[in-house]
Amino acid sequence: MRAFFSCFSLLLMAVPAFAEQAATKILPPVSQRFAPADSGEQPDFQKHVIPLLGRLGCNGRACHGSFQGRGGFQLSLFGYDFQMDHAALHGKAGSTAGPRINVKQPEQSLILRKAMEQVDHEGGERFASGSWEHHLFQRWIETGARGTQTPRQLKELQIEPAEVIFHKDSRPLQLQVVAVWQDGSREDVTPLCRFRSNDDTVVSVSENGELKTEGPGDTHLIAFYDNGVAALPVMRALSEQGQKHTPPKPARTKIDEFIEAKLNKLGIQPSPVCTDAEFLRRVSIDLTGTLPAPQEIEAFLADPSPGKRDDKIDELLQRPAYAAWWANRLCDFTGCNPNQQAELGQDLSVQWYTWIFQRLQENLPYDQLIERIVLSRSREEDQSFLEYSQSVSAYFRDHAPAEFANRRTMPHYWTRRTMEKPEDKALAFAHSFLGIRLQCAQCHKHPFAPWTQTDFQQFSAFFKQVEFGVQPDAEKEYRELAQKVGLNVRGKQGAPIRPAVLKHAQAGRVIPWRELYIAPQSKPARLSLLRSGTVEISPGDDPRSAIMNWMKNPDNPWFARAFVNRVWAGYFHAGIIDPPDELNAANPPSHPQLLDWLSSEFIAHDYDMQWLHRQIVSSDAYQRSRTPNATNSADRRNFSRAIPRRLPAEIVYDGIKQAVAASNEMDSVRTDLTRRAIGHLSMRLAGTYAMHVFGKPERAVNCDCERVNQPTLLQSIFMQNDPLVEQRLAGSGWIEEIDTLEQAGNSPDRATLIQTAWLRTVGRRPNRQEIERAEQHLAQCTTTAEGISDLLWALLNTKEFMLNH
Repeated sequence: MRAFFSCFSLLLMAVPAFAEQAATKILPPVSQRFAPADSGEQPDFQKHVIPLLGRLGCNGRACHGSFQGRGGFQLSLFGYDFQMDHAALHGKAGSTAGPRINVKQPEQSLILRKAMEQVDHEGGERFASGSWEHHLFQRWIETGARGTQTPRQLKELQIEPAEVIFHKDSRPLQLQVVAVWQDGSREDVTPLCRFRSNDDTVVSVSENGELKTEGPGDTHLIAFYDNGVAALPVMRALSEQGQKHTPPKPARTKIDEFIEAKLNKLGIQPSPVCTDAEFLRRVSIDLTGTLPAPQEIEAFLADPSPGKRDDKIDELLQRPAYAAWWANRLCDFTGCNPNQQAELGQDLSVQWYTWIFQRLQENLPYDQLIERIVLSRSREEDQSFLEYSQSVSAYFRDHAPAEFANRRTMPHYWTRRTMEKPEDKALAFAHSFLGIRLQCAQCHKHPFAPWTQTDFQQFSAFFKQVEFGVQPDAEKEYRELAQKVGLNVRGKQGAPIRPAVLKHAQAGRVIPWRELYIAPQSKPARLSLLRSGTVEISPGDDPRSAIMNWMKNPDNPWFARAFVNRVWAGYFHAGIIDPPDELNAANPPSHPQLLDWLSSEFIAHDYDMQWLHRQIVSSDAYQRSRTPNATNSADRRNFSRAIPRRLPAEIVYDGIKQAVAASNEMDSVRTDLTRRAIGHLSMRLAGTYAMHVFGKPERAVNCDCERVNQPTLLQSIFMQNDPLVEQRLAGSGWIEEIDTLEQAGNSPDRATLIQTAWLRTVGRRPNRQEIERAEQHLAQCTTTAEGISDLLWALLNTKEFMLNH
């Protein structure tokens, strides 16, 4: 737990117990101290005035915090720029309508008169005359309306209680939020906080921090103050009956221990584990992107050994299809998009995929895999420009991306057209490797995290030296090679390789290649790592090394957690933090101890990706049945049952091909990755209609939401009528095989064919009713082949085929 709290006290400004600091005096809330009109205290601009403006909504995006301001008066959005706000209130900046305060006649200040609606105010009344808010603002003005020259550092934001479990008849509960500053001072800031319920059907919150139960479920209450965010888990049992009668039992795995602890609080009894047939289909799809073969299913069902599920998991992890499917997912996370490559998009994207595929086959630790991307340069160590151009030209002679996969590093991540500016690199990097979205901080303070625009600018500065073009020391050689092959070069950064020039490389000649390199830095710099430490960058340093070292530190709050969370989301309907690429303080994990344990153990096991996959799919939480019970039918975020998920686009495409393959070709169809959509073929298929219909991501934006797994009407129409499906069925090797036998007078057994059709598609044996209906249809068909073709079409259009359950 040490790593968890060290990380989250920094990231989330989370909620430790108050016992350690009970002896430290807590300053009472301003609502008490300024209730009298004659308070002798001087309010603090940062601690009191700006937070109160925020709680009243004055610096929100719909009011004076918008980029245009309101009524000629503009404040910084969410109150992060104290100097700007102080100047604006004094009428010196951000205001075209004069000052909002009057030090000589405080009671005439517009900040008071408008808020109390003594003069016209588009925002209406914000507080009443004689209220503590009125007294606080007026007292600040009376004492000189001073600003904040050097911002104080908020150490953490504490919220009491640490957890809330409501019952149906529970009364409203008042929260207490305490700000702990770097100097050790502590103040009750509850009336200065902004509050938000992440699900107001479970709990609602008043502007003063009073919680009220609204319905069963679980969510988080979020408190915002200054630069701090605190999250409070709030639960109400989904089933009072389940809470009373669920018998405690020992959890089978560590994962289940965390999951079941929360289920007990919610009164949820989990569904039992699924059948062997359900497990085999589910784990085959999730681990390898492949449907199990009929003979594999029969063998697994017939195996009586108690450890057969664990054995199957180990076997699947050794298949090339595991590396193929999860290389595909890593390409999602890192943005491998043929249309964004600086040149030769298709070829370079295949190289990118193949490089990651080979690393997964080697089971290279995740941190090392990412390090070889993050710290990559085009030239290998001690390689001259000519040697570099020779090696890259050789990659294209036999169209063999496998040669590129033997490189130690993979530079294509940095050479995309969408990565030209440092700011673009920062946004993509944070999304790919940290699972966070920095877009908001690019323009203003992030609304749900402690990052400001300054933090974003400093993080972007790490990437200013990452260049793609022609290194100055290689310009002469580059131009000489360019002239020999007819490459027209105008600027100093070279020119992209086009197919006409690439033909020279394919013919055995050396052509000039632009390269990824680190430009020299003129002077030292001290940069902040998103408020998670600072580093000194000296001239000659690769700034990315500092970032990589920071990410590999076990206390890093994002790197390991982001990957663990994404992998978890690949196996369930949601991440432990969901969306899985939105790790911020206001989006806390549903099971923080589980995410902490998985992350710390992932690091302790040297970032072994196969270990992580094995831990997750070996758990009861993963292997549960989809069948709900009376206590968990409404649960979708606590992993008490399997939530059916639509198959990803690539697996739908491959699954149809696998279902109709000839018996003697089924193994090759399943194992030949050059013809599988889960392999690098997906780079060519990425823009096809089928991939678009089923939600394959284009990898064009920094968001995991690009991959869409929700069912749509268009998908149903595609499966029923699209020429691709008709062609697959019409040219089905298995149907032709049946037809050939039938014409030769060797009609295969219908019962066997019916069972095989179910095994090929939905991964189980048909029940008696399904067999009877299938036999009735076959009896009406002209040929058995025709009937089986109809049966396959019908099975491919069932929810059971289209869903992973």
